[in-house]
This record gives sequence, structure tokens and C-alpha cells, in this order.
Amino acid sequence: MTPLLTWTAYAVPLAFALLVHVHYRRRRELASVAVLQQSVETGMTEPPSLHPVVNPALCCGAGACVNACPEQALGIVNGKAQLINPTVCIGHGACAAACPVEAITLVFGTERRGIDIPYVKPSFETNVPGIYIAGELGGMGLVRKAAEQGKQAIESMVKGARSGSDLDVVIVGAGPAGLSATLGAMEKKLRFVTLEQEDSLGGTVYHYPRNKIVMTQPVVLPLVGKVRLGEISKEALLAFWQGIVDRVGMPINFGERVEKVTAEANGFVVKTSRAEYRSRSVLLAIGRRGTPRRLGVPGEDLPKIVYRLVDPEQYRGRHVLVVGGGDSAIEAAVAVAAEPGTTVTLSYRGEAFGRVKQKNRERLAEAEGTGKLRVVLGSTVSRIEANCAYLDCGETMKLANDAVIVCAGGILPTPMLKEMGIRVETKFGTE
Repeated sequence: MTPLLTWTAYAVPLAFALLVHVHYRRRRELASVAVLQQSVETGMTEPPSLHPVVNPALCCGAGACVNACPEQALGIVNGKAQLINPTVCIGHGACAAACPVEAITLVFGTERRGIDIPYVKPSFETNVPGIYIAGELGGMGLVRKAAEQGKQAIESMVKGARSGSDLDVVIVGAGPAGLSATLGAMEKKLRFVTLEQEDSLGGTVYHYPRNKIVMTQPVVLPLVGKVRLGEISKEALLAFWQGIVDRVGMPINFGERVEKVTAEANGFVVKTSRAEYRSRSVLLAIGRRGTPRRLGVPGEDLPKIVYRLVDPEQYRGRHVLVVGGGDSAIEAAVAVAAEPGTTVTLSYRGEAFGRVKQKNRERLAEAEGTGKLRVVLGSTVSRIEANCAYLDCGETMKLANDAVIVCAGGILPTPMLKEMGIRVETKFGTE
């Protein structure tokens, strides 16, 4: 075989493979550009919490971060990785771990939209010695990460153990972080109490609508070992945690709300709605939703007003008003409108929906088409009465009404944190 034939035998397959690679990469990049444009057009450009920032000077465009992201929040644009679908990013950090050139930094907030985050050391201890934070309150809402942080916070407490109090730790919250921390406290044979203001475990997951899908990943839990969950419904995840609670005999004080935490010589006095506890440490494993944001209108104290959707079926055959302009409001309105005999009005003060997922926009449009769901933009609730509600939308609109679901977000428990002496920082795209 001549040198030319030899060279051709190798070059042709390589050239073909290169062309296939370039074609495939080009198709992926065009798809990424389309997603990015859609995010910009719909105003969905602000990530909810921890998210990646790519340094284009370092990025080599290999796409390892794109492949590592299960939410498909990242894409390749102009040969560089970019956050193309920010609102679906849940901050697990797999992209940063996969990057071969360390071009990704995980940050909170953006230049336009700051996020209040309590100051927390790598040990999960705050600036107040003895008070720790794990999970969503510290900016990490991912189930697996929250569970890992709860476990690690307990390990940090054991290393820095002090004596002189009745308890080693008061764990506040029974979501993934609090439950994992409780397992850790049991494993370490610590003296502890776990408090949960709700009547059930689950934390933020407990407040999700029925059948909402939760994405999680394998996690190693104290006393339990490695568990694999993947995509799982809210009900299945809560049942999983309840099974662990029953199996290990985990003690949880439900319906007990923390009212005040006061420092003393050997630790803290934790005053609740039922009792007082003296402990050398406190772990705050509560969510960021804090107190639901209220409407502040006459009639809001009526029993028909709620601040989360639990079961759409309970509204079957009724006139329902949903208030809010985010994904939770749209999801609630669409779910309730699907119930037989139900009519739903969705009221939003804005002139257009901003940070809403495209899939929810499509579901909303489909529900509107059935005539069972009406959207009133540029409106605010002015008054609520027993059998009706009033909207102000340039003129007063009276609605027949049996129930009101307010999905206006929550207020971060900043006052409580500051009262404890915990420093709260506003992050504008910083670590």
C-alpha cells in the first residue's frame, strides 16, 4: 500500500468522525440558543438560589458540565458553557465538579437580584458560636444536599463539644436536614430534642402540592446507610422518611414552635410554644419560606383563606380564587381547575407573568381554553367576604367565592435570626 493510500485510509474515517461531531455539536448549540432565547423572552433569567457562573476565559467548551446537569440548565453557546435555563437550576453543583478546567463558580444571587443568606462557616456554625444552620435556610434546598448538611452539622458539633447544659443540641425542623441531623444525633448518642412546628415531617416538601415530583439523588444517612431515590413524588418521599422514623424510633415533637432562643453561660435557652430547653447547641434546619406573605386586606382572617395547596380535590365543585404570579400560583390554579365542577380565577398584580416556567405557561393556556380558569392580570384583592371576593383591576370586580389560595411567597425569618445575633448577608452573585 502506497503512503497516499495509507494516509487516506486513516484520514477519511477521522474526517467523517469529525464531521459527525461538528454536526452533532452544532445541533446541540442551536438547541441551547433556542432555550436561552426563550428564557430571556419570558423573563426567566434569575436562578432561585445557588447556581453556576462560568468563566469564559477558562471554559474550554468540552460540555462535561452540560452532560452532568440532570436539569439541563446548562448549554453550549458560542463554544462556551452558559446557564441557559436558570430557573430550573437547583444548585447541586454537579456541573462544577465535572468541569475539567475549574471554570465554574457556584454563587448565590445575581447583580440584579440579591438573596439574603445567613452567614455560615464550612462547619455549618454561624457567627454565633453554638448555633448551626443546615439545609434550605442556608440556601441549599436540594434534598440530598440538605440531608448531607444535617449530618455534617452534627459531626461538627461533636468535635466542638461543650458541657454544662441539659441537652447537647436542639434540632429545629423535621425536613431532610433536620431528620438527617436527628439520625446523626441518635448515632452519636447525643442528648437532643427535635422540634417541628407543623403536624407532620417533611419541611418544605410537606407544603408541596399533591403528587408533585421531587428530584433527589443517592445519599448516605446515619443509622440507615446509602439510599437511592431519584425522581419521586412528594407522597412517596414523605412515606420514605416516615418509614425511617418508625424503624429507628425517632422522637419528634410535632406542633411545637420555637418562639425565642437566648444565649446563656453554657449554651442557650430555647423557648417554645410548650416548654423551655437548655442546650449547648442549636441547629436551625428550617425552610426559607418562613411566614407566608399576607394580602393585608379586610376579610383575610376568614377560615376559607389558605396559603398553600395540599389537595385540589377538596375544592371540587367550588368557586376558587388563586392569588399570585409565580409557578406555585399557576400550578395551584391549574390543578384546582382540573377538578369537576370547579371554577377558578387567577389574580396577579402584574401585567404579565414573568419568572414562570414555559411548561406552566402552556398548562395555564390549556386550562384557560376549557373556560374553567380565568386569568385577571393587573389586579389586586381589595376585600374578602364569606361568599364573595373583590378584585381591584381599574374597576371593582365581584367574584362568587368559596375559597382563596394565596401563593404570594414567604417572608424569610430574618428578624428571628437577627434577634439571635446571626449575621444575614445579601448575596449579589457571590459565593
